[in-house]
Amino acid sequence: MEGLEFRRHRRLRSSPAIRGLVRETELTPAHLVAPLFVEEGLEGRAPIEAMPGQSRLGLGTLVEEARELQDAGVPAVLLFGIPAVKDERGSGAYDDRGVVQEAIRRLKDAVPEMLVVGDVCLCEYTSHGHCGLLTDEGEVDNDASLPLLADMAVSLADAGCDIVAPSDMLDGRVVAIREALDGSGLSDTAILSYAAKFSSAFYGPFREAADSAPSFGDRRGYQMDPANARMARDEALTDIEEGADMVMVKPALPYLDVLRSVREAVDVPVAAYNVSGEYSMLKAAAANGWIEEERAIDEALTSIRRAGADIIITYHAKEWARSR
Repeated sequence: MEGLEFRRHRRLRSSPAIRGLVRETELTPAHLVAPLFVEEGLEGRAPIEAMPGQSRLGLGTLVEEARELQDAGVPAVLLFGIPAVKDERGSGAYDDRGVVQEAIRRLKDAVPEMLVVGDVCLCEYTSHGHCGLLTDEGEVDNDASLPLLADMAVSLADAGCDIVAPSDMLDGRVVAIREALDGSGLSDTAILSYAAKFSSAFYGPFREAADSAPSFGDRRGYQMDPANARMARDEALTDIEEGADMVMVKPALPYLDVLRSVREAVDVPVAAYNVSGEYSMLKAAAANGWIEEERAIDEALTSIRRAGADIIITYHAKEWARSR
């Protein structure tokens, strides 16, 4: 019997047609979201050294990029803003004339079918680089920050954002955002919560891209300990109770076990963020000839989908979709 079973498995791998017929995991461009960085005052593109193939975009170039993504079959973008001026309160984040608000309006005017997800966090807008307001002792003031995060979500939704994605990991921010959206007549705006966002070394290239590194300390006090999987499930369930329509695990590849655990625990769509460090490691290995890039990208994204992600946020979105 063992020999017969072995031959059966081999027969089911014997040709591309048979392998396609019995393939268990489907991955298409429709599962992908492309993160984009839009910089106030920038003309054209500014390449990001730590993320080969990625650039900060000016407002005009952002529309071009969105059209290319749409042509490749990618249905959504996730926007991060780099403002011209930062302050202690991150006021550019909830300014109705802010860079991301203007980017949303331009995208919705030029590429109306493209879904626009707006990241909700103060770290790109504060002079100190932390995700909320600070106390006199230099700690993040959780409760005082919630109204500003809610104001940012409302501002993005007013500009036309389809989905707001709070990434700050402060307690109570989902319910604060849901109540603010509903109270502003924006009940149709969905919330994709960064429910399980770990304090990770894999964010390094992003901090160059978004100019969001903390000027002191770190974010371990509010982001998750990489050792904790049960807490990740609890965070996801709590955010759903508070009004999240979708939840996210971030990063993706080092946390596939967490992704699977969250997928099994919740009944809402689950996203995974294939983050900058994961992207840049693969790019560096490919540039040195150590791996076959196209196959490695496909394998990495398939593993995230296989682990349970309904949605994959990835910097590989356009190149992978074009290769299909």
